[in-house]
This record gives sequence, structure tokens and C-alpha cells, in this order.
Amino acid sequence: MRWRGGGRCGGRPVPDIAARLRLILPPGVGLASADAPQPLWPGEDLPGATPARLAEFATGRTAARQALQALGCDPAAIAVGSDRAPQWPDTVSGSISHCAGACLAVAGFRHDYLGLGLDVEPSAALPADIWQTVLRPEERHELNALPQPKQGLQALRIFVAKEAAYKAQYPISQKVFDFQTLGIIWNGQGFIAAFQQAIPPFEKHFQVVGRMAENPDHFAAICWLPTV
Repeated sequence: MRWRGGGRCGGRPVPDIAARLRLILPPGVGLASADAPQPLWPGEDLPGATPARLAEFATGRTAARQALQALGCDPAAIAVGSDRAPQWPDTVSGSISHCAGACLAVAGFRHDYLGLGLDVEPSAALPADIWQTVLRPEERHELNALPQPKQGLQALRIFVAKEAAYKAQYPISQKVFDFQTLGIIWNGQGFIAAFQQAIPPFEKHFQVVGRMAENPDHFAAICWLPTV
């Protein structure tokens, strides 16, 4: 479940997307941004990566360690799991996202959040040739009610929201699924991502809560699953 609309991390930095995200973070979540890689820590290996991919990866790990510090934790190595997901410290939930011009990470204590999901993408219309893959029929209907110049950006909003929700739930379900599994319902700056089928342990209609932040260059979304 991934479309990469931007290039590698480390392009023109747009710091206020991080500032705007900070305004909508749920309580007890630390956020950090990075615009250049620092040396990888022991255990943060990415064998076979190209130089560009390695720079992107290292910048993401830099942001992740800074997010741990923003949470009040000591920075730690964030290894890559067998499923390619970041391996956060046992007491922490987190998420990393990077695209052209932005590289961000969030972290929260696991006793507060079972899962956190973050996605950031360049503010460019989602290509129409993948709308059928990303959008559910009711979401396509939502787009059709908009003026044509706004449809691609609304499709991008839905994509970003689904990506963030998917990342938030993945540490719990450990399951890969397609974009049709989640339906987005908007509520101002906020949204819910509702499961359209059961993905154990999540039942059909289970809702992941999220919020959206935007600036002229980027769209970003954060989702969270509180510990109950």
C-alpha cells in the first residue's frame, strides 16, 4: 500500500509543515523533522541500498532519534525489521515519513498509544490513473462533486489519510492490505479511517482517528490508536 509521489528526502526544506503538525498532535506525542542525514547508528543497516536511498533512510533515522528526544527518551538505534518496518524501542510507538522536501517522525509511549501513523507527501494532484486503486466508490463520488481542478488534490488528501491510518494499525495487525480496505470520512481538519472489512484483531467498521495538516508544499496526516 504505497505510492511515492515525491523524490528522495532532503530537497528544499519546508519547516512549517512540521510546525503545522505540532498544532494538531495528540497529547504526549513527540515530533521531529530532519533535512540532512547523520551517520547511521549500529544496527541501522540497509544492505544493498543505493546512495540516494541510503541518504533518505539515514535522514529518516535522524528524525526518528530526534522524535525520541522530543518525547523525553534517550535516542536509540531504529533497526529495520524483517517486514521492513522500523523497530522502535519496546516502550515506544512511532512512525517515519519522508518525501521531496520533508522528512518527519513521531513517537509516543506505548502505554498511551498502541500505534502511530504519519504520512507526508508533496502537494501535487494524485495521478488520475491510480484513483481507481486508491479511492473507494463513495470517495470517487465525493471527488466528482468538486470542481475538476480540486479533484486531484482531494484524492491526494484521501491517499495521505489512508497511508497514515495504515501505518498506525500495522504494528497491531501485522497485515498488508490494499487501499479499498479503509474508507475516509472527513470532519473539518480531522478524519476517521473506517475498516470496510475485518482485519484481525480489527473488526469491520473499526475506526482509526486522524488529523490533516497542509501548507502550500506538503500535505501531512497523523493517526493514532490509543491504548485502552
